[in-house]
Amino acid sequence: MQDLVEKLFGLLKEKAMTLVTAESCTGGLLAATLTHKAGASAFFDRGFITYSNQAKMDMLEIQEVPLSSFGAVSAEIAEAMAKGALKNSTAGLAVSITGVAGPDGGTAKKPVGLVYFGYALKGGSAGSVEYKFEGSRPQIQGAAVTTAIKHLITVLERPNE
Repeated sequence: MQDLVEKLFGLLKEKAMTLVTAESCTGGLLAATLTHKAGASAFFDRGFITYSNQAKMDMLEIQEVPLSSFGAVSAEIAEAMAKGALKNSTAGLAVSITGVAGPDGGTAKKPVGLVYFGYALKGGSAGSVEYKFEGSRPQIQGAAVTTAIKHLITVLERPNE
């Protein structure tokens, strides 16, 4: 994991960017993982833990209608979370995580292990991706953190990003 964090911070340094996180189902685990590295303050701006829908509305400026229409666990809300985090920070890159970590809370349409990741670049692209993980709650949360870091690396390695 530390190799991934090192690579991510190297790319952020190369692009003179800082990162902001918006987490729901991981409850701050991504921010904690990133800030375990000494010197993280050079690359990590802040993290939002928006576990409740109200927190998403208050801290990330997500409107109630999209939340009720799509649900908190959706591609649309993942992207909106990343955009909201970017808007409410000084960072150049945002990542969000929202999903169903289990063991309860899953449905046929949104089963345990379903996780969406959003990203947004200041003045650039934004989007979201969907993954399905298996395992216990800690395993799903851990896999989500690893996937988020890998996805950030992919975004930063794209030409013109």
